[in-house]
Amino acid sequence: MSKAKWIVDPSHTSVDFSVRHMMIAKVKGTFHKFEADITADPNDLTTADIKFSVDLSSVDTRNSDRDAHLRSADFFDVEKNPHMTFTATRIVRTGDGEYDVTGQLTLHGVTREETFSVTFEGANKDPWGNEKVGFSATGTLKRSDYGLTYNAVLETGGVLIGDEVKVSLEIEAVKQA
Repeated sequence: MSKAKWIVDPSHTSVDFSVRHMMIAKVKGTFHKFEADITADPNDLTTADIKFSVDLSSVDTRNSDRDAHLRSADFFDVEKNPHMTFTATRIVRTGDGEYDVTGQLTLHGVTREETFSVTFEGANKDPWGNEKVGFSATGTLKRSDYGLTYNAVLETGGVLIGDEVKVSLEIEAVKQA
């Protein structure tokens, strides 16, 4: 394949996260609204141009009160910072179809360099002849690095919310005609 423009298919893509809760479990969530600007040769991502934006107001942890709290000034502060963005700055092949994608991630008004492990899952044509590709990505962010420090100390020790947030993306994209 050659370098081409790819449009993310939102019905076959997910942006998920998990964080420790009360030192004993994990809370999982997803974002329903996002967009990407990807120009790439899926067989060689080292030359790709990747920009990703997540609408933070679309957070869903299956608990409306918690979701409202996450949108508030205690966490995302979506009134002032409606999006989380990532722009790739360096892509290194680490194996067959495996990459470390490093870039500038902006969250809560703070921009930091982060690296995600990305796997090219393959390419195929759908029944209507559209060329599609799939990617998986994982990474870990520290909430405190982005000024997201809201927490509560537990009576029995530890804290209510872990600092480490695991991020997982499953992306399916269609080649732009």
